[in-house]
Amino acid sequence: MILSIYSLDKRFKLFMRYFYVVLTILFTVYGQIILKWQVTQFGHMPQSISDKVVFFSSMLISPWVISAFISAFLASVAWMAAMTRFQLSQAYPFMSLNFVIVVALSAWLFQEPVSMQRVIGLLFIIIGITIGSQG
Repeated sequence: MILSIYSLDKRFKLFMRYFYVVLTILFTVYGQIILKWQVTQFGHMPQSISDKVVFFSSMLISPWVISAFISAFLASVAWMAAMTRFQLSQAYPFMSLNFVIVVALSAWLFQEPVSMQRVIGLLFIIIGITIGSQG
C-alpha cells in the first residue's frame, strides 16, 4: 500500500513538472497565433506616424490582442513554476516545440507555405529535443 502511494506521488510530481512546461508552450503558441491573426485582420502598417499610432492603438485595445498579452503573461508564470522543478538547461530545449507547433498551425490556419527545408529543420529540432531531454 505504501509503495503504491509513493509510486502515485512520484508520478504526480513528474506529471506536474512537465505540465508547467506544456502550459508555457500552449500559452506562448496561443499568443503568437492570435497576434498573427489580428495583424492580418488590421492589414498593412500605414506610412505616416500619426496613422501608425492609430493603427497600433486600435490593435492594442482589441480583446483578442489583449488575450494574447495575457497569454504571454500566463506563459511567464507557468515558466516560473517549471523553473522550480527543472534546471534551465533541461527545460529550455522544450521551448523549441513552439517553432514546430507554430509552423504547423501557420500552415493550417494561415495557409503559409511549408517547404521541405523547413520540414527538415523542424525534424532536426524534434531530434534535438529528444536527445537533449535525455541528459
